[in-house]
This record gives sequence, structure tokens and C-alpha cells, in this order.
Amino acid sequence: MTNPVDLTLAQARDALQAGKISALELTKAHLAAMEKASALNCYVATTPDQALSMAQRSDARLASKDAGPLEGIPLGIKDLYATKGVHTQACSHILDGFKPDYESTVTSQLWRDGAIMLGKLNMDEFAMGSSNETSYYGPVVSPWLPNGWSQDQARTALAGDKKGLLVPGGSSGGSAAAVAARLCLGATATDTGGSIRQPAAFTGTVGIKPTYGRCSRWGIVAFASSLDQAGPIARTVQDCAIMLRSMAGHDPRDATSVDAAVPDYEKSVGASIRGKKIGIPREYRMEGMPAEIDRLWDQGIEWLRAAGAEIVDISLPHTRTALPAYYIVAPAEASSNLARYDGVRYGLRVPGKDITDMYEKTRAKGFGKEVRRRIMIGTYVLSAGYYDAYYVRAQKIRTLIKRDFELAYANGVDAILTPATPSAAFGIGEKGSADPVEMYLNDVFTVTVNMAGLPGLAVPAGLSSGGLPLSLQLIGRPFDEETLFSIARVIEQSAGQIQLPKPWWE
Repeated sequence: MTNPVDLTLAQARDALQAGKISALELTKAHLAAMEKASALNCYVATTPDQALSMAQRSDARLASKDAGPLEGIPLGIKDLYATKGVHTQACSHILDGFKPDYESTVTSQLWRDGAIMLGKLNMDEFAMGSSNETSYYGPVVSPWLPNGWSQDQARTALAGDKKGLLVPGGSSGGSAAAVAARLCLGATATDTGGSIRQPAAFTGTVGIKPTYGRCSRWGIVAFASSLDQAGPIARTVQDCAIMLRSMAGHDPRDATSVDAAVPDYEKSVGASIRGKKIGIPREYRMEGMPAEIDRLWDQGIEWLRAAGAEIVDISLPHTRTALPAYYIVAPAEASSNLARYDGVRYGLRVPGKDITDMYEKTRAKGFGKEVRRRIMIGTYVLSAGYYDAYYVRAQKIRTLIKRDFELAYANGVDAILTPATPSAAFGIGEKGSADPVEMYLNDVFTVTVNMAGLPGLAVPAGLSSGGLPLSLQLIGRPFDEETLFSIARVIEQSAGQIQLPKPWWE
């Protein structure tokens, strides 16, 4: 029989419902795989006892034909999501020891539908990063091998300083790496400027950032409240569609949650795209972009044209301003959101001679370098004398970016096709240590989607010259994730399933 961890989420669901495998067997197989892959550092906390207990309940419901849509499916949960009584620290030292007495809306909906929690997944601290190197718990290692590396060479590096091994992207690097390494059937993630789509692209998995407001943010640790959005990472387009249906929905506890019906996204997977109008924004053909990214984009265009879609050139003229505007808006909101972490009520507390000294020492020790950098940037742009010059101007640019997309969709475009990332995955320690802007450039193709509140999906489309995954990005109309799933399925089928790496780390 096929190793249960090699099943897709959809295959596992069907096998469970047909009685070909039990939820307990499926869960035990994943727990064993997680133990063998501990050196990849995907999980910062595991919940084996809870997982086995949930699996037993799922088997009882499956036997009584009272199963939910995700009954018996083992999932990993990004450490940004509050999980009742379980480690929830946004991979930051300042939340040391925090275990909430409540459950996030998204995870509670997953448990309602029968999913099983395997543990909490590593991430960049407070979701601030593009490589999963800013985590207090250390970097996640991608399961993909660097070009030319042998398994023995990789295992030696894994046991040492990990230099030269690949990053899985960020901030949802633990989610993407765990899915790619078959340590869960799917994972929750969040996306503030590309933190679902970029790690999915780096690891050969599928990730979708839904429309802002489609999934509740209640119980998810805030980074930038007007940009953050929950979404899934899974191995296939179909698997993402299945997960999103359970994750999405209106929540009265979240004022930004939209009260709109949640479609059965799985039905749109495989739907014809004949007659769909796909926009190709000329501004995304950026100077210095690697030729293999350009070729992949052209190949994607041809696949969609062959499937009956109409390809049209469009202009999104404010694309070039998106990255600098994002890195004003996001840090500004972060500096406000993270002001609550002061060592008084929960988490880390470093004693001081008075309360101000305690605040300063706690935050200096509790926040990592990248988080401190962004708080300082955010505080600066919100300060008197700079608020109008930076923050207000960035918000005006954001409006113009949103208007660019609205104009394209008003002219009949159904979706937009772009590259997902400017390169394949890079090595641990390779970028950002001397110049953080170099790391920020990884978000160049993704931040516009968050600034406009639109849905975006990354789907594997090929391999780089070094044998690493490359993906294309689809950007859709607000609350039209169904069209993205149907188009992404065409790309997935045309490209052929990306073969995930063999478990060299065992």
C-alpha cells in the first residue's frame, strides 16, 4: 500500500470515507514522519496526544457516517493562530510560554469539520520575513536539495550550521516546508505581503491568499491588520480548494470579515476556462528579471491560450510604487499592533528598576532584530512631522494601486497572470544579513495583491535550471477565488505534478 503520507488531502479524504484507511493510521504515519524530519525544524510544538485523541473521534464519526468534510485529515497550524491550551507565540521570545485559553475562528472551523491538529508550525517572527530565518526557534530548512548537492552533503549541513541549505520562503516557511516534506496533508498560513504565495512557490506547493475579509482574522496574532489574511498551503489546487471552504466564512467577532456565502470551491477545480480573459501586466516584466522566470511566464500564457482563454495586455502603472508603499504601511501598522507586548500581562518579562526600564529591557530581549527594525520604521513614519510625508502618501498610493486593478477588471479581465517570485529559493544566510532591502525585494510580485485586498494564488509551473520549483501567480477579482482555482488547475495539469523531494533528511 502507498505510504499514507504520500496521499494528497483529497486522496486521503476519499480513502477515509471508503474505509481503506483509518484516521488513527493516517495520523500515526504523519507523527512518525514528523519525528524523522525534526531536523528540518518545521514544527515548534507537536501535539501527538491531542492528535491521536482527535483521530479516534474522527474514526467514530466516520463509522457512524457523521463525518465532516475534513474528517480525519491531519493538518499543521502556523504559530500565528491561537490554539487553546497549546503553544502560540508567533515564533517570538516576547510571547514566551503563552498558551491561550481560546481558539482562533479559522482553526475552530477546521476542528468543527473534523480536521486533526499535528502541531504548531515555525514561521518568521510575527510574520516579518521572507525566508523563515527570523524565527526565535531558528530557521526552517527546505526539503529541496540545493543544485548539485548530494544527500550525504545535505545531511552533514543539516546536522551543522545549515549554511547552503535552502530557505522555504516566509513568513509561512514552516507551513510550506511541512507540506512539501509530507509532514501534514495541508497547513494554515497567513499572507501580509506574500507570506503564503512566496513560500508555496519556493517549495513546489500551492498556496492561496483569499480576498481580504474572506477568512476571519479573529484569534490570529496581528502584524498589519489591513493587510493580513489567512489561507491554506497544500500539495494541489484541489487540496487548497477543499481547505479554504472550511477556513472561510463570516465572523461577527472580526469587523473586517465579510458576510458573504462561501462557495464549494472544489467544484470550480477543473471547470473550463474557455473565453476567460487573462490580463498580462507589462509592468511585471522588470529589468534584471532572470530569463527563466520570463520563459516560465510565457509558457503559462501559452498553456492558458491553448485552454481557450483570451490573453490581453494590460497596464498596472503603479506597480513600481507598491513595494516602497507597502514597507511604510505594514511597519506602521506593526508598530501599533506590537505596542501591546510590554511584559506586564503575559509572555516574557525582564525586570527593571522601574516600569519604563522594564518595558525597554523586555522589548529589547523579546523582539528579534527584524521585528525591532520594522517597529522603528513604523514608529518613525507615524511620528509628528513625518506622518503626512510618508504614511498618508503611502495610503494614497495604495488607493491608486487598487484603482489600477479595478480598471483592469472593469475592462473585462477575469484574472491576471504574473510570476510569483523573482527567483527560485536561495540559501540560508545568503540574503538580507547586510542589506535587508535585498530580502524585501522577494515580495516585489506579491505585495500589490495585499495592498488592493485581492485574492492571489501561487501554483507550481516548472523547475529552475538548478532543479528547484518555480511558480506562477494568479490575481483575481474580489471574492472570485473560484476563477483562480479553475485557471490554476489548467496550469497544474499543463505543467505536470511537481515531484516533491525524497526524504533525504531521514
